[in-house]
Amino acid sequence: MDETVSKKLLDINDKFYQSFGAAFAETRHRIQPGVQRIVDQWIKPGAWLDIGCGSGVLGQRLAQNGFQGSYLGLDFSEPLLNEARLGAEGLSPHDGFELAYQPANLLLPDWADGLTESSYDGILAFAVLHHLPGAENRGRLIKQIHRLLKPEGIFIHSEWQFDHNPKLAARVQPWSLVGLSTEEVEEGDYLLDWRHYTAGQSDEPGLRYVHLFSQPELNALAESAGFSILEQFESDGKTGNLGLYQVWQKKA
Repeated sequence: MDETVSKKLLDINDKFYQSFGAAFAETRHRIQPGVQRIVDQWIKPGAWLDIGCGSGVLGQRLAQNGFQGSYLGLDFSEPLLNEARLGAEGLSPHDGFELAYQPANLLLPDWADGLTESSYDGILAFAVLHHLPGAENRGRLIKQIHRLLKPEGIFIHSEWQFDHNPKLAARVQPWSLVGLSTEEVEEGDYLLDWRHYTAGQSDEPGLRYVHLFSQPELNALAESAGFSILEQFESDGKTGNLGLYQVWQKKA
């Protein structure tokens, strides 16, 4: 993907999450069923990094559950990070757990500078990779994640499968709205509108860039970066299939 196109797609999402961060947070006050399944089955005591933590509900859930270890949530949206920090303020501290949030832009090569740990037992990326433009950029990020994991550490992620819902699929908008064409973007790239507004917010339309992953594409990405796939399942939404979850393990 051309660098100027990649930047334009990133700017679209940056504008969305800065302008609609509060409205988005209103739709994410509960943990998705797929994420809860991951918490129950895969998140064990240790050091965890959550890239794209959003409004911080996962870290707060771990704190409420008496989790032992550390959780660092990263996000580039200040409105969402503010929601996360406000939520953390009301938590009762417990021994053996550290909870923190900090800003990070995953498309910057140095996004991992200043992390609280040099390596992690697990890294999470729920509904994140599909917002990163360009296969090359996503491949670079996956390799960085691989380097940040301890031997046999796990990377758990989910990808939006909006095409499984006709109402969501109907939100696809033409690239001409943002001055692009289908020839300039990559296969699987889409532009979707946003239809949830919060009190006091203008009715300016919101647009998001989304990459619709196929399972073969994800499988190839895992293999190329040195991961094996331990589990895969669909969850979320009324039909239980709006999110595709995968658990990868760093190969020994």
